[in-house]
Amino acid sequence: MTVLFDADAVEAALDYPRLVEALRAAFRDEGEPMPVRQSYEVGTQAAPGHLLTMPAWKRGEAVGTKLVTIFPANAARGLGSVSSLYVLFDGETGTARAILPGDALTNRRTGAASALASTYLSRPESRTLLVIGNGHVAFHAAQAHCTVRPITRVLVHGRSPEKAEAFAVKLRSGSVEALPVTDIAAAAAEADIITCGTTSTVPLITGAHVRPGTHVDLIGAFTPDMRESDDALVAKSAVYVDTRAGALAEAGDLTQATHAGAWSANLLRGDLHDLCSGRVPGRTSPEEITLFKSVGAAIEDLTAAMMVMKAGPA
Repeated sequence: MTVLFDADAVEAALDYPRLVEALRAAFRDEGEPMPVRQSYEVGTQAAPGHLLTMPAWKRGEAVGTKLVTIFPANAARGLGSVSSLYVLFDGETGTARAILPGDALTNRRTGAASALASTYLSRPESRTLLVIGNGHVAFHAAQAHCTVRPITRVLVHGRSPEKAEAFAVKLRSGSVEALPVTDIAAAAAEADIITCGTTSTVPLITGAHVRPGTHVDLIGAFTPDMRESDDALVAKSAVYVDTRAGALAEAGDLTQATHAGAWSANLLRGDLHDLCSGRVPGRTSPEEITLFKSVGAAIEDLTAAMMVMKAGPA
């Protein structure tokens, strides 16, 4: 029987401390390389659209794929531009075991991957977090960072002051103060960790903004045409990625810096496989600026989906 999970079940099964550790184990186990995300143009001239596929498997255990459609013109119809589903199959029989909401799964695993990287790359005493972006991915990243570092203050920046205030209200808790801010440069001067979760095509955080010792987490821009950082920030940072193949092919923050001659792939310190297996060190000094760039890895989706399946419906 194929089980249908809803977003509440996904949220309940994927608490951040356990998901971070599950991802750490998944990246530590080298396994076999997973395919880079594939994109297909499936729309029309009037309604352009893309289909993305992200398959992954653990032989004998599970096979899964995320299916994502992106139709930017949907805004004019009052619809969201991105829709997604995750389908999980049995690894021994190939039978369909579960269908999960792709958005909820993506939000949780993206935040957890950023938090996982932070355990290696941010200073352990980090207390102030700057969040740039007010969408779902940015919110989950902020929550996840707060579970792995002693964050007591979150500064929130967004294009809309009203949305930034609402975002901050949602983040506030007994131990975390969250405040909307309008000046990125001033906020960056106070931040120990900066996380960006946007679809920007122009730099939002620059090398001039970031002080020594900061960890920068770039999770929003996921195509070669997008970017959240400038060349100077990439050039002055110790750069790590989620997966080499995916980030070097798709991350505009890195490909654009490379084309400008400010950075090159041979300067990449490592990916999550390297960090989790101990093949490369993380942060090497308190003054170092570290940068983690993710574009999403299918093994993260599979790991999260298997956790949800094990937990069962909420």
